[in-house]
Amino acid sequence: MAKKKEQENTQQNPMAGTGMETGPGAAMNDGTATKKAGGKKKSKQEEGIATVEVQSGAAAAPAKRGRPRKSDSSEMGEAAQEVMVKPKRGRAAKATTAEATTTAEETKPKRGRSAKSVTQQQEAEAQKTGLSTTPAPVMEQPHQEQTGPVYYDISRLSEFDIYLFREGRHFNLYEKLGSHLMERQGTKGAYFAVWAPNAEQVSVMGDFNSWNRESHQLQARADGSGIWEGFVPDVQAGMLYKYHIRSRYHMYHVEKSDPFALRREKPPQTASVVHELHHSWQDNDWLEQRKSRHGQPQPYSVYELHVGSWRRKPEDNNRPLTYRELAEELPAYVKNLGFTHVEFMPVMYHPFSGSWGYQITGYFAAASMYGSPEDLMCLIDALHREGIGVIMDWVPSHFPSDEHGLAYFDGTHLFEHADPRKGYHPDWNSYIFNYGRNEVRSFLISNALFWLDKYHVDGLRVDAVASMLYLDYSRKHDEWIPNEFGGRENLEAISFLKDFNHAVHEQFPDTLTIAEESTAWPQVTGKVEDGGLGFDMKWMMGWMHDTLTYFSKDPIYRRHHQGDITFSIIYAFSERFMLPLSHDEVVHGKGALIRKMPGDEWQAFANLRALYTYMYAHPGAKLLFMGGEIAQSSEWNHDSSLDWHLLEFKYHAGIQELIRALNHTYRDQPALYSKAFDPSGFEWIDFNDAHNSVMSFLRKGDRPEDQLLVVCNFTPGVHEHYRLGVPTGGNWVEVFNSDDGHFGGSNFHNHGTLQAIPDSFHGHDFSVVLKLPPMAVVYFKYQPD
Repeated sequence: MAKKKEQENTQQNPMAGTGMETGPGAAMNDGTATKKAGGKKKSKQEEGIATVEVQSGAAAAPAKRGRPRKSDSSEMGEAAQEVMVKPKRGRAAKATTAEATTTAEETKPKRGRSAKSVTQQQEAEAQKTGLSTTPAPVMEQPHQEQTGPVYYDISRLSEFDIYLFREGRHFNLYEKLGSHLMERQGTKGAYFAVWAPNAEQVSVMGDFNSWNRESHQLQARADGSGIWEGFVPDVQAGMLYKYHIRSRYHMYHVEKSDPFALRREKPPQTASVVHELHHSWQDNDWLEQRKSRHGQPQPYSVYELHVGSWRRKPEDNNRPLTYRELAEELPAYVKNLGFTHVEFMPVMYHPFSGSWGYQITGYFAAASMYGSPEDLMCLIDALHREGIGVIMDWVPSHFPSDEHGLAYFDGTHLFEHADPRKGYHPDWNSYIFNYGRNEVRSFLISNALFWLDKYHVDGLRVDAVASMLYLDYSRKHDEWIPNEFGGRENLEAISFLKDFNHAVHEQFPDTLTIAEESTAWPQVTGKVEDGGLGFDMKWMMGWMHDTLTYFSKDPIYRRHHQGDITFSIIYAFSERFMLPLSHDEVVHGKGALIRKMPGDEWQAFANLRALYTYMYAHPGAKLLFMGGEIAQSSEWNHDSSLDWHLLEFKYHAGIQELIRALNHTYRDQPALYSKAFDPSGFEWIDFNDAHNSVMSFLRKGDRPEDQLLVVCNFTPGVHEHYRLGVPTGGNWVEVFNSDDGHFGGSNFHNHGTLQAIPDSFHGHDFSVVLKLPPMAVVYFKYQPD
């Protein structure tokens, strides 16, 4: 994401917990961004000095298992049991809020454990601990006195659920927490459950009680889990609600949306909606194909898309298309162009459209500005039926400070790390999850699996992984604290990412995880059991940067920068890479891709055609942001549609035709994908002809006849007789040429068959003589004698 988020968050301060906003989902404050947290001198408490967390419920929680950390509470007295954090300034809060953070014995996160709620491993573990492993979707509790119109004798949580939740290994919490329509002794209503361990009172307020804060109080479980629950009769689907949380600290109280709500009001309103997901999926054929292709080499050509600005309705106040309107247009368009997958920028609920979805307050709810959850399911279903996979951006790296969201949830830093040097992101004015807290790990991994489970998503691209891995990411020297070994690595985030990938690949082995990771962190796509992070792919940010830098130079100077365009092959197989030309490259003053290309109109479009054709020949999977396929001439604007009228012009239509042809060539030529992550699938012919800005290489498949010879000419000069060495005798036939007239080129081709002659060149025993068109990339297919 680079640093785009620093301009995004204009949300309100969660510290303004006055509780003054009532009614159906009080609207967010769209004022200016809050100032950076931690303005005053920080507490003496450092990393490794733990404090006491007061759990809600009748009994305090037992100490967490794990290695105890040092504590100086004996020296500091009772005051050491609370970490004083200066709240961020915004609307006036009732009181400055102090908090109690984590238990004196922090749990060391377990790695590589089963992601399932009940597995053989966990059953054996449960037998040792004496906990039941019997699934209990609805469980009758011992009779307790009813307070008002709420019943406490029913629960969706078993003892084993609580055990897994505390261990950080409960990965289907969306089946347990939140609101769920159900029936109690013949009476229909809704069960509510929310985690707020530092609250002294939690109430449900909504349509059903005229937004009364006091009438429907939940009850804390007696097991010290910090979960409040209760059954409210006569609550129906579609009713709005929030939680009114009164903290045990400094009279802080606040209205919060449900973190597990499956549906939210349309922004700027922020209430949760009682909802059960219902969709009759028709994608069984796709899911079976996905399963059968798992582990097999296959092409990955991804069309990245922002739902709100792909197309708009100018006749209807320029509104975005709904999910269902997209379902009528997008699948056919993407299929026609030959892309294998669509990647949606985040479609989880976000209250501010200008954040592009990266500032999420509703992790389990689809963005309601485009329709209902079922409408989004309809879109995914339609894509699957056309044979197109769906990847979603997922944001476990940070969340915004909106009062109705996760920030300062129960009057303490519950989801975020309490120390702003680890819990606040200065670039994006947002909070960072506390990856060392097991309940937070359960929340996040449950959320990842939720989208794979309930929405049939085929993959998750994890946003801003670099910001998670490094404690000093985009911070000054005095704005971060080292880990327990004195290093800059975020050990808790590393452990979390490994657990996330292990859980995904155990429960949904035929899905993908992709890391947006911009550094040289080792083994991002290495197996967890081998010490890697466990991702399936990683965005190749270095290739993107070097390639765009090279192509932005006037061709006359490219001879001095040949190393920029060839360097990526040195590390191309160190990870399983995806080559991105993403949204980040066409915003914030960077301009559209076509505007980066030098020269007059013809040369600019020839450069862009060469760039795309080179990209498809380079090892790795491919990703192109929407608009790139029509040579969008203006910088991307999330508030307006792509400029579809550009297709009326020859060169723009030619780019679209080029992308269509490239995608079909990519699918048809195994050499371009069968060994995309294997160095045996690539061989240089010549990378030293810097004088002519020409380079050539082979792409190989499993059979000799799969070979492709790729020749790139990055200047407007034409070469009538260009000689190249080749490894064997036989014939070579031109199968793709970015200079083709259908694409807007000069139509300079190699017609017929090129015969390899036994004349050694470039270290090979044979050679061919071919024509090189101007500013073009050409593929030749090997044909044995």
